[in-house]
Amino acid sequence: MVIESYSFGRMVVEGEEYRDDLIICGREVDSGWVRKRGHKLHPEDLTWITGKDPDLLVVGTGSNGRMRVTDETRTFLNDKGIDLWIGVTEEAADYFNARMEEGNEKGVAGAFHLTC
Repeated sequence: MVIESYSFGRMVVEGEEYRDDLIICGREVDSGWVRKRGHKLHPEDLTWITGKDPDLLVVGTGSNGRMRVTDETRTFLNDKGIDLWIGVTEEAADYFNARMEEGNEKGVAGAFHLTC
């Protein structure tokens, strides 16, 4: 799974254009991802991903980094043995692609806020 491009409010993954926040794990994309509390990422927002048991979660916090990962979420992921990488969405997309190129597609997940 490759993120081909990202710009404010738009991401292209494997030739498909997405205009809503999305999460990726393995070869699956879940578009229209909505968080319980808008610009804060909570454990319950990651049920789809954690059910797939990845080794790494890459979080894109938006173009300007407005989405925040709560301490509760950090602890939750740590307790599940899932490493966490956080950055603005442009950098997160690049990091996600770099990890995917290493050949561990099933072990890498991404959660991307596409706007602010």
